[in-house]
Amino acid sequence: MRDSGASPGTLAAATIRNASLQRRQLMCRSIKTLRRADDPATLDEIDAAALQFVRKISGFRAPSKANAHAFEHAVEEVAAASRRLLEQVASVDPEGRHPYIRRSA
Repeated sequence: MRDSGASPGTLAAATIRNASLQRRQLMCRSIKTLRRADDPATLDEIDAAALQFVRKISGFRAPSKANAHAFEHAVEEVAAASRRLLEQVASVDPEGRHPYIRRSA
C-alpha cells in the first residue's frame, strides 16, 4: 500500500465526509421540489412525493402484506403534512388561494 502522507485519522475523516456527501446526493433524488410559485404542485405530485419519501425511509419499494397498513398510513400522513406545510408557508393570495398547491388540473 502506498503511503499518502496523511494520518489514519485524516483519511478516516475524509472517507466519512465523502460517504456523507454521497448519501446526501443520492437521497430521494426522485422527489421533486413542490414549492414552486410559477407552477403550483398538484395533489398527485404531493402524493407521489410522499410515497417516495416513505419508500426511502422504510427501505421498501412495496411492503409485505404484514406491513402494508403501516406503509399506506405513513404515505397518507406524509402527504397530509406536506399539504399543510405548503399551505402554511405560502402567502395566501387576495382570492384566498394557496399559490403552491393546484387544486384542479
